Amino acid sequence: MNLGGFLLRWLFTTLLVLITFNPTGYSLFHWLLPLSDAQLPLKILTVIFILGCYFFILSATFKSLGLLGVVILVAFCSTLIWLFVDQGWLDLADSGILSWIMIFMISTVLGIGISWSHVKKRITGQFDTDDVEDN
Repeated sequence: MNLGGFLLRWLFTTLLVLITFNPTGYSLFHWLLPLSDAQLPLKILTVIFILGCYFFILSATFKSLGLLGVVILVAFCSTLIWLFVDQGWLDLADSGILSWIMIFMISTVLGIGISWSHVKKRITGQFDTDDVEDN
């Protein structure tokens, strides 16, 4: 895997997170709330599609990183944000900035998660495969 492959995966996860929620007011979250019957079939279809995308990405992330890997990666990103706040480089008084930081952090964790198998193969030469039983 090259840098372009990682960036493409990261852009996909960022787009998915931004479609789900962003502080601009143009997101699935803002479209669905307040709940109403307007365009209900389209809303349900969209939610099912987005949930399918999340299921695909989350399952790939947890298969490649495992629960411990995801926890370590989230802890690393959180500590990095804490460092920036502690050094005065980042002010979290504005909730919009905190929202953008969380969007970036979630998309980065998911992007690394779906790319990790490729990175691991490149570093170790070992492939990650699913367990398949022959009947």
